[in-house]
Amino acid sequence: MNTGVLYAATAYAIWGIFPLYFKSLQAVPPLDILLHRMVWSLVFVVIVLAVRRQWAWLGEVLRKPKVLAGFAASAVLLSSNWFIYIWAVNNGHVVDSSLGYFINPLFNVLLGYLILRERLRPLQWAAVALAAAGVLWLTWQGGSLPWIALLLATTFGLYGLLRKTAALGALEGLALETLLLFPLAFGYLLVQTLDGHNAFLDASPGTQALLAAAGPITAIPLLLFASGARRIPLSLLGLLQYIGPSLQLLLGVWLYHEPFGGARLAGFALIWSALAVYSMEGLWRNWKARQGAA
Repeated sequence: MNTGVLYAATAYAIWGIFPLYFKSLQAVPPLDILLHRMVWSLVFVVIVLAVRRQWAWLGEVLRKPKVLAGFAASAVLLSSNWFIYIWAVNNGHVVDSSLGYFINPLFNVLLGYLILRERLRPLQWAAVALAAAGVLWLTWQGGSLPWIALLLATTFGLYGLLRKTAALGALEGLALETLLLFPLAFGYLLVQTLDGHNAFLDASPGTQALLAAAGPITAIPLLLFASGARRIPLSLLGLLQYIGPSLQLLLGVWLYHEPFGGARLAGFALIWSALAVYSMEGLWRNWKARQGAA
């Protein structure tokens, strides 16, 4: 249990400080960062798979068109989520990004109701309603929908839905997704190189090292999360997931001095209230289940 908590908390903490990494690459266009993240992530996971001699799954998957189609869709959603996040961080929207990942658990609940036909309990409906009120408040105060947060929550929520029913584990799934994205990413980078506009070749050695580090920076927290998730209850994992957006919010407000006045704080407070209701309801039901089993 303690090891599982450590693994999962470390994964969420790494995701929470991602703005520090992407801000250090602010001179590189977001699309170029995304392309290099695809390429170097594939390089890293291939090395890990080679060390572990974990290749048997690939031959089976390549003979299943439906599985390939599902992972092609999840790859598109994942790359979309990555691009929106990178763009948002490097354009002064770290706080908006954190909002997206605060909303995400409740968006997952809604997806479960709409797509998987899961029944929502009264307190879960109350949590969804509070979150919706928070989004409406932020829309009214800001004059437009918090589209960055909503797009991040939507793409990551749909991605999670596809991966929930996928046949592969975290490492194999990331390997297949990046493998499917690799031809597009490498082809675009090759065209850029031929045109004399390759951001990697034109960058300083430090920036080149940071771009190449996108591989382990992407894969390591994912592997830590997968290891942690197998060792701890889902209810505890659900509480730990708020480490990431909380750290992002703190970085956005205190380090990058993004606006976070009273009106915006009120909208976040509604969403935090929704998360509190949702989390406490889940913990209570888990406690009742254990009492019943005892």
